[in-house]
Amino acid sequence: MTSAPGTTLGYRRVLLKVSGEALMGQGAYGVDPQTVEMIARDIAAVAGTGVEVCVVIGGGNIFRGLAAAAKGMDRAQGDYAGMLATVINALMVQNALEREGIVTRVMSAIAMSSIAEPYIRRRAVRHMEKGRVVIFAAGTGNPFFTTDTAAALRAAEMECDALFKGTQVDGVYDADPRKVADAKRYDSLSYMEVLSRDLSVMDAAAISLARENRLPIIVFNIHGDGAFARALRGEGPFTRIVESD
Repeated sequence: MTSAPGTTLGYRRVLLKVSGEALMGQGAYGVDPQTVEMIARDIAAVAGTGVEVCVVIGGGNIFRGLAAAAKGMDRAQGDYAGMLATVINALMVQNALEREGIVTRVMSAIAMSSIAEPYIRRRAVRHMEKGRVVIFAAGTGNPFFTTDTAAALRAAEMECDALFKGTQVDGVYDADPRKVADAKRYDSLSYMEVLSRDLSVMDAAAISLARENRLPIIVFNIHGDGAFARALRGEGPFTRIVESD
C-alpha cells in the first residue's frame, strides 16, 4: 500500500460505503440534512489530505426492494425502485460535498443523463486522479444485488486499497449490540469467519468478492464528526476484515 502525496494515512484510494439508514440521523425515514452535512464534511476532510475517495450509498432510508418483495411486490421491480432511491441519496450527498468546496461526480449504473454520468470505469478512475470525489449510484444496475455487493465491486474495479463501511455501530459484533447488552465486538475477522459465522455485516456475495480481490473491509460507526478520517488513521473502535494469515 502506498501513501498518497501529502498524507500519512497510508491509503492512496478508498471506497466509503454509506448505508441509506445512516442518512436518516435520528429520524425513522428519509434524509436528515444535518447528518448528510456531517458525513460530507468528513469525506471532504479525507479528500483534502490527498486520498482519492469514491462513495457508494444505499437507499434503505427511502425504499427497500427486499422488504417490498416480502409484501408481494415483484422482487426485480422492487430492486429497481431501490436503485432509484440510491440516486436521490447520491444527489443529496453531492450537493452537501459541493457546499464544502469538493468537486464531485455522480455516476449511475442506470442511465439518467440529465442528472448523472453513466458509469464508465476508466472515466471514474480519471475523475479520482483529478481529485474529484465520485459517488456511485444505482447499485450494480442489476436486481438481486445489494449495494454492499456494489460497493465491493466498485472498490475492486477502482483498485481501492480498502473498503470502509460506515454503519450504525462501531464494528462487527456477535449479536446486535443495540439489543444484546453483552454483545462482543471483533477487532479483526477473516472473510471466511464472517461467512461461516453468518455475521450480518455484508451479504455473502460482497464478502466473497472482497476475498477474491484481497480487499480489506473496515467497519466503523459513521456517526460523529471526523469518524471516517479517524478510521482511516486506524483510530477508535472498528473491525477489520482481511484474509487470514
